[in-house]
Amino acid sequence: VQLQASGGGLVQAGGSLRLSCAASGRPFDMNVMGWFRQAPGKEREFMASISWSGTYTNYADSVKGRFTISKDNTKNMVYLEMNSLSPEDTALYICAADQSATWNTQKAEMYDYWGQGTQVTVSS
Repeated sequence: VQLQASGGGLVQAGGSLRLSCAASGRPFDMNVMGWFRQAPGKEREFMASISWSGTYTNYADSVKGRFTISKDNTKNMVYLEMNSLSPEDTALYICAADQSATWNTQKAEMYDYWGQGTQVTVSS
């Protein structure tokens, strides 16, 4: 499966962004879709994940209440709605997928498929 993230950009603190991840190939084989982020010099960090059906979602504590993951299987799209952004949210945001990991998998090494990422920069 191929993943293409988009929607990043420059936003002021307190603002919002909606990231999109387009899945192609055999996205219906994926059991879980997730969003991670990676800031310069830091490890890849789990943000949110969602089951293939969209029924189950999981969030990192740092983004609960601010970020919302969703998906549209008719369009093979996964979204990450981000609100109340702060400069600490500045990072490359990357979508991921896996065929066998569970919907609440947070470990990056459990995901086999990765997109190229989209940059989010939050100014103070």
